[in-house]
Amino acid sequence: MKLRNIFLTISCTALLAACSDDFLENKPQGSLSDGVMTSSDAIDLLVNSAYEGLAGFTNEQGDPWVRPTTNWSYGEVRADNAYKGGGGEGDLWDFHAMETFQVQSNNGNIDGKWFNLYSLISRCNAALRVLNAADENQVAVKASRIAEMKVLRAHFYFELVRMFNQIPYIDENLPTTEYVNVRNDEFTRDELLGKIAKELTDAAESLPERQAEVGRINKNIALAYAAKVKLYQAYKEDPKTHAVTETDKSLLREVVSLIDKVQGYDLLDDFQQLDLIAYENGVESVWAIQYSMNDGSESAGRVNWSNLLNSPGGNSPYHGDGFFLPSQDLINAYQTDENGLPVFDYQSRPDYGVVTFIDDEHQTLSNTEPNVDPRLDFVTGRPTITWKTWTNTPCQSWVRDRGVYGHNCAKRFWVSPESSDMFPGWPWGASHLNWQIIRYADLLLYKAEALIELGEDLNTARELINRVRTRAMNSAYVKDFNDPSKNAANYKIGLYPATGWNQEYARKALRTEMRLEKALEGERYFDLVRWGIAKQVMTAYFNAEKDNRIYYKDATFDAGEEYFPIPVAQYNFSGGIYVQNPGYPAFN
Repeated sequence: MKLRNIFLTISCTALLAACSDDFLENKPQGSLSDGVMTSSDAIDLLVNSAYEGLAGFTNEQGDPWVRPTTNWSYGEVRADNAYKGGGGEGDLWDFHAMETFQVQSNNGNIDGKWFNLYSLISRCNAALRVLNAADENQVAVKASRIAEMKVLRAHFYFELVRMFNQIPYIDENLPTTEYVNVRNDEFTRDELLGKIAKELTDAAESLPERQAEVGRINKNIALAYAAKVKLYQAYKEDPKTHAVTETDKSLLREVVSLIDKVQGYDLLDDFQQLDLIAYENGVESVWAIQYSMNDGSESAGRVNWSNLLNSPGGNSPYHGDGFFLPSQDLINAYQTDENGLPVFDYQSRPDYGVVTFIDDEHQTLSNTEPNVDPRLDFVTGRPTITWKTWTNTPCQSWVRDRGVYGHNCAKRFWVSPESSDMFPGWPWGASHLNWQIIRYADLLLYKAEALIELGEDLNTARELINRVRTRAMNSAYVKDFNDPSKNAANYKIGLYPATGWNQEYARKALRTEMRLEKALEGERYFDLVRWGIAKQVMTAYFNAEKDNRIYYKDATFDAGEEYFPIPVAQYNFSGGIYVQNPGYPAFN
């Protein structure tokens, strides 16, 4: 089997669905022949097919249930924020291998992720080839459509780089006969990120600031994404050890400049509005995958199939599979001091909110006296605590295998069970809630991070972080289930003062804020690698958690494991020209 098979052109029988409720509403009529695919008549179908890739593939072979576009397994379970969950360690063992750092090059989930992302790049390249050859009289928005496809392609390539480090780069101009000659070490990580960032900034020049259709890529999206990519590129790595050796100040200044150009966004008033469909395309949404329900397609509709396995299980009203559970370490990290500021040494303290088992349906909590950030109960579902607007019961016995994973579940990304926005039945807990690729809070924190690493305007960085914390402070706190006149916990969140705000302290504050604000959004592990602290953080995490989760007893983070191994199947497809990432056995 040749490498070109990895990049096979996907026919436009795709769902034509993931970007917007309006400009992708046309139903596919069947497969397109090669002749039609090279005609200008196919441009809209090709473009829409590429957009559809944002949501992942269809349910064939379990996609995207087990290769989620939301990166909950690749970016959170692999980090210190989440457990795999489900029905025990052997239930989807490939995920368990990610959680315990036993990933080898034959892991099916990483091979599938690689294949899927290159298939989506193929869709973008197919659209670009037709667009480049099209007459502008036939395609009135040709320049914009080309730019949109380049932003999409940049997004898929960025995902590949931050997962696999060494990857082959193929654009629409390379003949398919040459694919077999493309090595995965032709470009360094730095060069790949530079190419991706340039594609995004170049695309921004041809995009309008706003598009008529919600979800279609615009100038602000391209600029915001370019800022994110350049932020990653600013952290220079030793190619042999992945250790961060320096930060590039010129790139950090570009990050700040790009974010300053993104206009027209703000934070939502309440953190919990992030999980309400009424606000999904509101002021905070820079770029989101647009989902829909009861739209004429099969089953529930074009819902977030990446979350299919993750709705709460056990005795929950969702009746779900119960994967993707918040770690006790994440829960502990939300503790605050007497001033409402994070407790950086929380791992030296007893576990917060320890669950005591009463019977199969009831638990109690102890050690609940410490102050906690209110986002704790916006993000996680804890026994005895009110769950969204569900009044029948609190969150209680909603985990399938409590003996292995404890009693806490994820609260983010679900609508309340009684909501008319939730689909009744299978797929459990499904709704048409969008998935945010970039939201405005991200940009505030990215800018703060760049300023802190520059060390030139720490006060502005503090104001940006405090702006995010102020939103959490002003959100409606979760109330006690039995006495709604009381808060469900001792919530206290404060703002960072100017006193003592030096670069070292500011860096700790920023990295903590990134974790607390963005928890379970699929970004945590990639943040740790970017900062060069993955081994340090994960080693401390395993040591802190091994008394709670017995399967962490022998878990270790070995040098070089910052990236996934290049899948052996892809090495075979390449005819043996790929090289393996440092930290893994070389291909023979």
